[in-house]
Amino acid sequence: MNAPLLSTNGLDVAVGDRMLVRGLDLSLNGGDTLAILGRNGSGKTTLLTTLAGLRQASAGGIELLGKTYAAHGPRAAARLRGLLTQTQSDAFPASVLETALIGRHPHLGRWAWEGSADERIARDALAAVGLAGLEEREVHTLSGGERQRLGIATLLAQQPSLYLLDEPLAHLDLAHQIAMLELATRYAAQCRAGFVIVLHDMNLARRYCRRALLLFGDGSWREGASEEVLNAENLSALYGQPLRELKDGDARYFVAA
Repeated sequence: MNAPLLSTNGLDVAVGDRMLVRGLDLSLNGGDTLAILGRNGSGKTTLLTTLAGLRQASAGGIELLGKTYAAHGPRAAARLRGLLTQTQSDAFPASVLETALIGRHPHLGRWAWEGSADERIARDALAAVGLAGLEEREVHTLSGGERQRLGIATLLAQQPSLYLLDEPLAHLDLAHQIAMLELATRYAAQCRAGFVIVLHDMNLARRYCRRALLLFGDGSWREGASEEVLNAENLSALYGQPLRELKDGDARYFVAA
C-alpha cells in the first residue's frame, strides 16, 4: 500500500504558551484538495508553515510519502512540496519570466543554469495563470493581483506533488479567484497533486475543496469531507457569528443569520 502524500501523527502546533492545534491526525493523498478555515489568529498560517517543514512542531510528526523532512533532505523535499506564502518579496529587479524560473531551482544541479525545458515549463505556468505575454515585464510594475498570480505560476513551475497555499485568493478579483481554484482542482485531478489551501470564503471552500479542516484557535479542530464538516452549526461556532445555510437547486451556501 502506498504511503499518503502528506500525513501527520498527533501533531501539536503552538506559539509560546498558546496551543493552536492539538493532536492533529491528517492524511492527504494525491488528488485531494483540503481547505483550512478559521478566524484570524487561529493558527492557519502557523500550521501551514509547519506542514511545509519550515517550523518545528511542538509534538508529533509529519511525513511526505512516508518519510520525514529530515530523511528526504532539503533538495528532495523542495521537489516534493511547494509553499505559497501570504506576501511575496522582490528585493531585486527581475522580469516576470525570471521570477517564474525560480520555481525550477530545486530541479537544477548546484552549478546548473535553467535550460530551454525549464523556460518552457515556466512559460506554460505563466500561461496557466493568465500572464502569457508579460514575460518581460518588470515584476515591480505588476498590480497586486498580477503579482499574486505570478507567485502561483512560480509554484506551478516548481511542479511539486504537494501544494501548500496560504490565502492564494488575496488580491484576486472574483473571476481570477474562480480560475485559481479551478486550476487547483484540475491539477489535483490530472497530476494527482495534493492541495492544502488556506481560505476565508467558506462557500468557495465548499464548492472547490473535497475536504475541510476547521481550526478553532484553542487547539481543537475538525476535519472531514466538506459536505459534512462545512455546515451552519460548525461554521457558526468557528467564526463566532451565527450563519444559516441557503439552498438554490443543488447549490448550497452560507450567509450571516
